Amino acid sequence: MSQPQPSAPDQYILTLSCPDKQGVVHAVSSFLFMTGCNIEDSQQYGDRASGLFFMRVHFRAETPVGLDSLRASFTAVGESFDMDWQMHRAEEKMRVVLMVSKFGHCLNDLLFRARIGALPVEIAAVVSNHTDFAELVASYGIPFHHIPVTKENKDEAEARLLELVRTERVELVVLARYMQVLSDALCKELSGRIINIHHSFLPSFKGARPYHQAHARGVKLIGATAHYVTADLDEGPIIEQEVERVGHEVTPDQLVAIGRDVECQALARAVKWHSEHRVLLNGARTVVFA
Repeated sequence: MSQPQPSAPDQYILTLSCPDKQGVVHAVSSFLFMTGCNIEDSQQYGDRASGLFFMRVHFRAETPVGLDSLRASFTAVGESFDMDWQMHRAEEKMRVVLMVSKFGHCLNDLLFRARIGALPVEIAAVVSNHTDFAELVASYGIPFHHIPVTKENKDEAEARLLELVRTERVELVVLARYMQVLSDALCKELSGRIINIHHSFLPSFKGARPYHQAHARGVKLIGATAHYVTADLDEGPIIEQEVERVGHEVTPDQLVAIGRDVECQALARAVKWHSEHRVLLNGARTVVFA
């Protein structure tokens, strides 16, 4: 008769930022030692400009402890160093809502990556102001919510989105080419929990057909930027960027195709890093422990 296999130790991720002073690393490592935990990976960064210290620690509990117990016992350490900190189970997938309009390349890419396990997320729903991708989303067995947006119903539409976020316990909203400007109130409500993707031509090539505008100006680099959403349109803290060099022979349609690829890559990395708790806000910038 085979012996039952021992269960794997619980694993957790601690992230923190605090005023940069001596003793932070020692305090964290001592806490983990005293609670019977072992560090798997640790990354840290002291920013001289802001005077802040940032840290991400992936650790395992050699004996059953429990997340609530760990959080409660770490509170004193956090308070002593004036930390802004979070602690999560490492294996727990982040619940995400994807939002899309009429360009589906980023949506399709994220759906596929999540299906094959390349993204540590659980897609709770897809929201769109159009119905173009209802069948695609249904093929993944994910709920699709059509929420039309007009000038007259914008407040109602955003209220429906917030209700979905609350009821589905959503931790991250991803604008996968969602072409509606969010209100200041919604941006504030979900601060640090909304990621957007845009082409890096902004603000040089605004409005319709930006890649055609870029072609007319003879650009040599195609780019995309994934960032957190703020009330300042397309100016939130940057998480990731991707570029591709192009030549004079590339047509406008080829620029569009290249642009779609780099948008998918930048957004997927940003979502992955955020869902793995690798991104910490540092004012208008980010610290990314990739």
